[in-house]
Amino acid sequence: MTADNVTSLGQAPVAIYRRRRVLRRGGLPLQVVGRIGSGILVLWAAVTLSFISIQLAPGDIVSLLIGEQIRTPEVEAAIRAEWGLDQSLFEQYLAYLSKLRHGDLGRSYILQTDISGLVASQILPTLKLTAAALVVAIIFAVASAILTAGKRIPRSIAGGLELTLISTPSFWLGILLLYVFSFTLKIFPVSGDRNLSALVLPALSLGLSLGAVLGQVLREGLERALEEPFALTVRSWGTSDLVLRLRHGLRHAALPAVTLAGWLVGNLLSGAVITEAVFGRPGLGRITVDAVLAHDMPVVLAVAILSALIYVAMSTLVDILYLMLDPRLRDEGGRQPA
Repeated sequence: MTADNVTSLGQAPVAIYRRRRVLRRGGLPLQVVGRIGSGILVLWAAVTLSFISIQLAPGDIVSLLIGEQIRTPEVEAAIRAEWGLDQSLFEQYLAYLSKLRHGDLGRSYILQTDISGLVASQILPTLKLTAAALVVAIIFAVASAILTAGKRIPRSIAGGLELTLISTPSFWLGILLLYVFSFTLKIFPVSGDRNLSALVLPALSLGLSLGAVLGQVLREGLERALEEPFALTVRSWGTSDLVLRLRHGLRHAALPAVTLAGWLVGNLLSGAVITEAVFGRPGLGRITVDAVLAHDMPVVLAVAILSALIYVAMSTLVDILYLMLDPRLRDEGGRQPA
């Protein structure tokens, strides 16, 4: 074997290592693009299923649109042409996809107005409630896990409270909060969306049950993290237990909770509909209930698609955040490089 061959063999592991380092540096952007592409496919599937479900819903759309007018073949033909109902279902589907691509959600059967403007005027209160509920859930979960992980009595108390919150429907919890803090103590307003004080009780009723679920998952992960060798090393540095939990243990325990939080965002959106009704708040919940009662299918379809969009966006964001939190997932197949 020549000296050149020995040199080339000795450099081979270094070249492989460098190549893997390059692949790892480029792996995260590629995986992010893949996650976004998957999210777009899921959203398309949600739009398609929602469109099919609306088409299969009972009732005659033409009769709804005619209303109290005298039904004649001419009037019926004019309405079908105006709303595109004279086309085949596949043509209507393609036309609807084309409108969605330009941000057009269609027109309301009952209100005779563009749904995009209707949704835009009501989405802010719903997003504000959902975001506030998510903040409540995160604060509750982190505080519960940090203060009770590895402590037998506090853990039992927190577990009982979390089980109670999980078992209590959000609307029933909202009624209890209204009775105590609005009707009895008169601390918070009963209904409306005048200021931040009107957001406290709805956010608590919607976010506490989610926080209870996240708290259980986060506590389990934190207890496992505190038993890892790195925790013993950090303690040997003289670090306090609270700093160990916040700075080191919480990051290792957060991965399952982050994934679960992204999945439960859909529950927040669906729960917001009932919560807005209980507290008399404006938002998508009110227009959804009105649309269902009036059989205004385009509005129902638009709200369903918007909910799917938010859910897919949050799930994709959670997947990307998961990749950023755990570098091991950026390697091919999730394996550590040799």
